[in-house]
Amino acid sequence: MNHTVSNATNGAAPVTHSDRIRVDLQLIADMVEPGTRVLDIGCSDGELLGYLTRTKNVDGRGLELSNEGVRNCVAQGLPVMQGDADRDLGDYPDGAFDYAILSQTLQATHRPKEVLSELLRIGNKAIVSFPNFGHWRARFDLMFRGRMPQNPNLPIMWYETPNIHFCTVRDFVAMCEEMNLKIERSMVLNESGSRVSMDSHSGFANFFGNQALFMLSK
Repeated sequence: MNHTVSNATNGAAPVTHSDRIRVDLQLIADMVEPGTRVLDIGCSDGELLGYLTRTKNVDGRGLELSNEGVRNCVAQGLPVMQGDADRDLGDYPDGAFDYAILSQTLQATHRPKEVLSELLRIGNKAIVSFPNFGHWRARFDLMFRGRMPQNPNLPIMWYETPNIHFCTVRDFVAMCEEMNLKIERSMVLNESGSRVSMDSHSGFANFFGNQALFMLSK
């Protein structure tokens, strides 16, 4: 039996124990207003998209590269298409969504800057999360072990990883400034998934943050 753990707000359904999702995905979901139009790019198995559909009554769509991910989403009744963030975002019209979400995928794209521009063409706001390559563990591995980092946040060996454009929090902020994008909200998370209690743009956050999450607009 499911037990309600939080009350519905703004018309959203109550959240139950069966609707618990990964911490970083929950933080993304908290940024999304109920009843809005959402495109989840690189939606994997549909964990976030399904949660938003169930609890926030969003008009959600998904784009996923892997066959397995698409099959899992479709099996849940989620409207997900197979596609590539580098090639297929141009098929969507301007302003088609309130939010374009790219979770833990930016570093796997071939043209991150162009992908980010597309997110803010098709969405009024973009929500982007990525692993922070400036985290102290990554620095330790490179400086003292002379090896590419491998840890719970970056579990795949360098010769097998789909990640091709790692960046730090500071790198991402600098790119946003170069593109004249507005950072509406930002946070960094430590290894346990808790928010780092310091300015997300600071050197300390860049050092201790395991992953970062930004909401952007033009």
